[in-house]
Amino acid sequence: MPPVPHTPVPQSRVPHTPVPPTQVPQSAGPAVGLTRPRPRLRKRLRGRAGRLVARLAPRSVRARTTLAACTTVGAALLVASTALLGLLHANLERSVESGAREQAVAVARLAADARLTPLLPLDHGTDFVQVVDENGRVLAASQNLAGRPAVTPVGGPDGHTTFDLRPFGEEHRQRVATITATTPSGPVIVHVGSSLRTVDTAQHVAAGALLVLCPLLLLTVGVLTWRTTGRALAPVEAIRAGVAAIGDRHLDLRVPVPAADDEIARLAGTMNAMLARLEAAGARQRRFIADASHELRSPLAVLRTQLEVALAHPDPEVRTTLLEGALEDTDRLQALATDLLLLARLDSAGPERAADSFDPLDPVDLAELVAGTVRTRAGDPHPVGLDLPDGVAVVGSRLWLGRLLTNLLDNAQRHADRDVTVRVHREDGAGYAVLEVANDGPEVAPEDRERIFERFTRLDDARSRDHGGAGLGLPIARDIARHHGGDLTLAPAPGTTVFRARLPLAPARG
Repeated sequence: MPPVPHTPVPQSRVPHTPVPPTQVPQSAGPAVGLTRPRPRLRKRLRGRAGRLVARLAPRSVRARTTLAACTTVGAALLVASTALLGLLHANLERSVESGAREQAVAVARLAADARLTPLLPLDHGTDFVQVVDENGRVLAASQNLAGRPAVTPVGGPDGHTTFDLRPFGEEHRQRVATITATTPSGPVIVHVGSSLRTVDTAQHVAAGALLVLCPLLLLTVGVLTWRTTGRALAPVEAIRAGVAAIGDRHLDLRVPVPAADDEIARLAGTMNAMLARLEAAGARQRRFIADASHELRSPLAVLRTQLEVALAHPDPEVRTTLLEGALEDTDRLQALATDLLLLARLDSAGPERAADSFDPLDPVDLAELVAGTVRTRAGDPHPVGLDLPDGVAVVGSRLWLGRLLTNLLDNAQRHADRDVTVRVHREDGAGYAVLEVANDGPEVAPEDRERIFERFTRLDDARSRDHGGAGLGLPIARDIARHHGGDLTLAPAPGTTVFRARLPLAPARG
């Protein structure tokens, strides 16, 4: 359909009277209403816009996932629909133009063979056929243009050539194929127009179908995503509710584990393992407090009894003996308090922190440390044999490694029959130094080899208490070894008891 001709509207001439510029009086302050918005106002507006966006944004993972899925699918549908309509339109128009050109070629062949008839038949989808000579005289035409003058070509809005068919009662779009043929009487021009009615109808139907189906598909995606996400997050909500119900006095509770073997099930299993560790840590703490209270109560009761008797007894010699016993119990209490403080510091540091939380870490020569510690010990009931090679150094705190060695020597002297042996050597290919403290005392039963490293554990309560032991020496020694990146174990050795401490070797100096 040709464009409607545009008739320019004459503009009226209005005499222009120059307006003199307004004299703005100068003033010291800025002109009101002429300044730009202040930065503070812009920041306030941006802040309000940000708060509004944050308030309107979905807060739950379920809503955000649904919104993201709908946005992604909607964008994909929009692009796909636009591409589909464009391809459909191009293909249909190409088909129409191809049909018109085929009929134009056929008519041109008839004209070249001088077999042209005044009335020409129309093929399917063809609007009109008209053949004119070089002077514009109609030589042949289709039935609907019979007796009509030559159609006038005009430029279409999409760049294609078309004809003004409104005088012939046609109001639809068409494509025109024009071919020039040479005939015995001279050149002729063949015009064949094909209707775009089917193209427009098919495009409108496709657009209407997409307009209905795309929102339905988008709604289906939203509902499915909402329900699927809700089902997927239901175990997470159950885990959250389970954790919220667990208090410091209900560490025996566990979160539900989904039946599916997926990430959420592994998360629930990990949380249950963490709760089990917390429960075990709480049980150890309560047991530690109970054991510490028990260990402190007995010497305190004895100390109180000795002091009361000494205060009431008239004999000075008896009073002196009682006060000496009270002093021994006080020393025992002081040692116990020191051990408890050390354990508290070790526990607060955690196994992942090194001993530099207490004392700087430096290379420590184990042979020198062992020799110096044994030399300063006086009053040990059994001799100590040494096997100390040179050049075995570890990185650690000399103070705390000395405490580890002292605790092992105290334990060995307490249980040895005749002698104690200390050996130091390298562990081949492992990067560890080994410190062994052995005694020839009675062997430890296999079932007790780990229990002796528990706090306040004594295999011989009476003898240990008589010698001042509280069952803390070996646990402290193991904690110190582990804080240095090593470990302390009771090595199986027939006829003897060997405590073996493995400590990382110091790097070799270049």
